[in-house]
Amino acid sequence: MTRASDWLDGYIKAWETKADEDVRAIFTDDAEYWFRPNDEEPVRGIDAILESWKEPEPGVPVHDLAVLIENDELGIVKGTVDYPGDEKYTNLWEVWFAPDGRAQRFVEWYMTPRESDG
Repeated sequence: MTRASDWLDGYIKAWETKADEDVRAIFTDDAEYWFRPNDEEPVRGIDAILESWKEPEPGVPVHDLAVLIENDELGIVKGTVDYPGDEKYTNLWEVWFAPDGRAQRFVEWYMTPRESDG
């Protein structure tokens, strides 16, 4: 496994469990979590990240995520996340690694499908 794929596995586990220890295992204490790349400010620090992860989601997500490219400092993850009966997203994530392999900065880039004419 690679640093980015290990991190992604941890992210998926934390997403499913919402357990504080699982979230702490993938983000540094001083991590920045950008829900959108153009937000004025990120969610800053592990306690704020933990709090933000407690917000309810529109359902149980079905995801297809994979590491696209990585080096020692950055992993790029691509894929889709579908909340059946609600929204489906196409994602590109930036995962900026601390030396210990946890994310020090995480940026979500996501899009919703275009409206079809038919």
